[in-house]
Amino acid sequence: MKWFKDTLNRRIRLTDERKEHIEVDHPEMYGQIDKIQDALSNPDIVVRSRTDPEVELFYRHYVITPVTEKYLCVIVKVLVGDMFIITAYFTDTIKRGEVLWKIK
Repeated sequence: MKWFKDTLNRRIRLTDERKEHIEVDHPEMYGQIDKIQDALSNPDIVVRSRTDPEVELFYRHYVITPVTEKYLCVIVKVLVGDMFIITAYFTDTIKRGEVLWKIK
């Protein structure tokens, strides 16, 4: 298990099972753990999921990724006293939802 800090200094865990899911289901994410940490601690924007109020989506734009210019989206479940990564993937778009944090 790995631990990360987000832009609000909250502790977020990444289990071995979730890391394997990310790298198997999204092969372009293999070896991108540093970018996951970067997206959590230095996001461009954080949005609350429209379908699950306990989920936050952290987005950071990268000019260079394994799949060209994209946003990295890190999906985090936020429970009382526990935050963990559900998945992470590269995407072209930021989903709509309540903006919780945005780079100035």
